[in-house]
Amino acid sequence: MTATYRDTWIHCTDDAIRIRGYYFPWGTKKIPYGSLAAAKRVRLGPMTGQLRIWGTASWTVWASLDPGRMRKSEGVLLDTGRRVRALVTPADAGAFLAALDAHGVPGARSEGAGPDVET
Repeated sequence: MTATYRDTWIHCTDDAIRIRGYYFPWGTKKIPYGSLAAAKRVRLGPMTGQLRIWGTASWTVWASLDPGRMRKSEGVLLDTGRRVRALVTPADAGAFLAALDAHGVPGARSEGAGPDVET
């Protein structure tokens, strides 16, 4: 059995990640694990997406809907090889990355050093 993860906005199924509230007004984005080039834990701050509830955090990052993002200090960038990467803020970043790692997503190892600073 493969590791799974679920919170209010993110659900890791057997074949893909489903991100609720990604599209306007409440559309769900489905990202198959095989289409992920990398997943990267990032530190959030006022200039790096923490204050963004939904939408563009920069020209290359789209933050999915998360009204609780302002209270979180880390997120995960999902790179599908396209210009714009998805920024998600799971309730438990370590468990989310462990689920991605179990599906073979590059860069998704949850252990090791703390979050990188990048967005």
